[in-house]
Amino acid sequence: MLRKLLSYIIPIKIFKVNSALSKTIEVTWTNGELVIDSENTNYSYGSLQRILRKGLFHIGFEKISKMNSILVLGVAGGSVIKTLVDEIHFKGKITGVDIDSDIIKIANDYFHLNEIQNLEIIIDDAFEFVLKTKDRYDLIIIDIFQDTTMPNFLFEKFFINRICFLLKSKGVVLFNTMCLTAKDNFRNQNCIKDFYIEHFRIHSIPRIEEHNELIIIEKLI
Repeated sequence: MLRKLLSYIIPIKIFKVNSALSKTIEVTWTNGELVIDSENTNYSYGSLQRILRKGLFHIGFEKISKMNSILVLGVAGGSVIKTLVDEIHFKGKITGVDIDSDIIKIANDYFHLNEIQNLEIIIDDAFEFVLKTKDRYDLIIIDIFQDTTMPNFLFEKFFINRICFLLKSKGVVLFNTMCLTAKDNFRNQNCIKDFYIEHFRIHSIPRIEEHNELIIIEKLI
């Protein structure tokens, strides 16, 4: 409790580990809440939870609560999963995929992700998983970073087409992107401008954090 109170004055670091994939991972009390940070950015909870919550709110909490299956690519500490379960009261199946077993252990130890009954965590590369899975999803959340870097495959047409193929009727993709440079902004603009799949629509929503842009892809039939 003392750490929590002191965190309103100064961040209190309580755990740090070196990860082969994410470099440094830290668990910190900040402004009265536990967050996970990498060396240069917030990984879970804190600002990232606010960003993804806005995307979910844009889609519609009531709409999401009636869905049956959600895929989360890039779990980290599981902040978006906590929003789905605690705020939206989603009761269907959540499948979380993350390549980094170290960060999933932190999520279990500090945020009790393994206590969520309707959640299945799979340690796998997101690209490999979407190629292999035979399941279909009402909502796919893409939140994949290695520190501040986003893998190039996320913006390749083949990957986006495959993600869209995995959507059920009227399904939605929520794609969190980071734009630190003019090149990143241009990448996002091109992704939206060049997107065309019949019966799908794409758009971005206004930013609430300077460097994060959310892209929404909707299946219209």
